[in-house]
Amino acid sequence: MLAKCTGFTLLGLAGEVVEVEVDTNNGLPAFDIVGLPDAAVKESKERVRSAIKNSGKKFPNHKITVNLAPADLKKEGAGLDLPIALGIIKASGQLGDSDLTDTVMIGELSLDGSIRGVTGVLPMLISAREKGFKKAVIPFENSKEGEYISGVEVKTAKNLKELCAYIEGVGQITEVSKTDYNVIAENTKYNDDISYVKGQYVAKRAMEVAVSGNHNIIMVGPPGAGKTMLAKCIPSIMPDMSFEDALETTKIHSAAGKLSSEEGIVYRRPYVTPHHTASSVSIIGGGTSAKPGIISLAHNGVLYLDEMAEYPRSVLESLRQPLEDRVITVSRAKATVKYPASFMVVGSMNPCPCGYFGTKQGECKCSFSQISKYKAKVSGPLMDRMDIRITVDSVKYAELTEKTVGESSEEVRKRVNRTRLIQRERFKNDDINTNAEMGERHINLYCKLSKECEEVMELAFNSLNMSARARSRIIKVARTIADMELSENIEPKHLLEAIGYRSEEI
Repeated sequence: MLAKCTGFTLLGLAGEVVEVEVDTNNGLPAFDIVGLPDAAVKESKERVRSAIKNSGKKFPNHKITVNLAPADLKKEGAGLDLPIALGIIKASGQLGDSDLTDTVMIGELSLDGSIRGVTGVLPMLISAREKGFKKAVIPFENSKEGEYISGVEVKTAKNLKELCAYIEGVGQITEVSKTDYNVIAENTKYNDDISYVKGQYVAKRAMEVAVSGNHNIIMVGPPGAGKTMLAKCIPSIMPDMSFEDALETTKIHSAAGKLSSEEGIVYRRPYVTPHHTASSVSIIGGGTSAKPGIISLAHNGVLYLDEMAEYPRSVLESLRQPLEDRVITVSRAKATVKYPASFMVVGSMNPCPCGYFGTKQGECKCSFSQISKYKAKVSGPLMDRMDIRITVDSVKYAELTEKTVGESSEEVRKRVNRTRLIQRERFKNDDINTNAEMGERHINLYCKLSKECEEVMELAFNSLNMSARARSRIIKVARTIADMELSENIEPKHLLEAIGYRSEEI
């Protein structure tokens, strides 16, 4: 007897339909799975066999052939356990005449018949909706991911026995209730607030400018100056995430297996800080199945590189291409996948190996060659891609003990939201959202400089020995500063502030 079920597998961030065909014939008992299954799918044989028996169903003592169509698509993960098991039960005549092809079945099976959670459920549900499916059954552990997908009736099952009873019409399974994303987003709380940062007024202003235009920023200063504390406050002043941005970010975290089962959606902008021993593969993405890397997990958020000069040169250089293109293509033997990687880089480093060169606190004991070698760890081309470069010095004791409470992150975020709204309106007909993403065409169109501004820019270009890229990035930052002040045109004062953020001592 032939039976069919519908499953899904994940290819990058896109869910692909897998038609599970099960055929049982008389002959010597055998169980074969064809259709390019990976090791996890092949091992489903024993999981499915035990799960069916422990769920009160009979495992057919016949020749069983399971075909996963399309045959030329690599099938990965244990999420196909459930449709394979249901196909075998139906092919053996134990589920009546029920049609299983119109419902997407996703889940891994335990030996006792329990349905375990799997990674990538949210992108699979989104793809299922796009392909016209109206019903889906997912593991109970993944129920939170189904709360934000409209247009699909999502139900959860805890075990195979419960699901079979539902299909036979003698039982019920739980339908996932829908959650309003706006309610969650409005109640977002942050552990760090910029009001707790004492002093550092220039640095806080530079942070607001960077976040307002999504510009990369690097801070250089002695140990204990507050660089890390400033960086931790950045998510609290970043613009609110729209539902579309949240879904796009959640798809990546779900595919990578990093999504919290308690939240089900990423509603706070990611803040990712890899250890300085991280490899290029972990940063960029890859492995045997081309999984998303750290820079993709930071999509729509912040990638913080603490003590930037301590990272291997190869790791830092691998960031250059995604910083320009805001996507990363991961190519491996089994797959080539393109992942989004639009993130804001925040870097921090000391001015020298001991950390005290040119500072008011401490005495530098490094030689000139040691300082030069230390700074050379971050290449010129990469440093050129840092739109804002500032020096952060130690805070005076009087500033630390000041009783006045500074401006809160919520107040700063309101201004950032206003500035980002101006940019979204400006670029509504372009394929970008922020000033940092502008190309030369956008700069020529939206950043026209007056004669006075051109004179200022020319003087800075020649005296500071700038590159063409540096000029473009200064203009982008000036455009952001003008937006913050609700100015239609870039004025000399905006340009001068932007030039001031390109510290040549760094």
